[in-house]
Amino acid sequence: MQTLSGNHITMDKVIETPDAPPAIGPYSQGIQFGNMIITSGQLPIDPETGEMEENTKAQAHQCLKNVKAVLEAAGSGMDKVRKATVFVKDMNDFTDINEVYKQYFTFPFPARSLVEVARLPKDVKVEIEVIATAE
Repeated sequence: MQTLSGNHITMDKVIETPDAPPAIGPYSQGIQFGNMIITSGQLPIDPETGEMEENTKAQAHQCLKNVKAVLEAAGSGMDKVRKATVFVKDMNDFTDINEVYKQYFTFPFPARSLVEVARLPKDVKVEIEVIATAE
C-alpha cells in the first residue's frame, strides 16, 4: 500500500512473525507506516501450541509476549511503545493486569487506555494492542 506523505511516497509494511499467533481474520499482526508501528490486538494464545491459559495474569503475560514478538519483527521493542490499549472482560482484573503490565514497561510509561468490553474473540479475558515507533 502506498501513501503520499508530504513530498514522499511511503510504503506500508505488513508485519508478520511466527513468534506471535497468526491473525484469526482478515487483518495483519501489525503494520508499519514510516516510523510508526501499529499492532493488531494480541490475544493470549501461545504461538507454539495454539493454547491459552485460563488465569488472567497468564493471559496478560502471553498478550504482552505476543505484542513484543510483533514489535521485534518490525525492528522495534517494548521501550518504543507510545500508546497501549488493553481490553478486559472484567474490570475486577485491573490490578492483576497492572502487576503484569509493569513487568514489560518502565518509566516513562506509555499512554494507555484500559476498557472493559462485553466479549473478546475466543472468550479471552484480555487483549492488548500498541502503537510504537520504529526508531
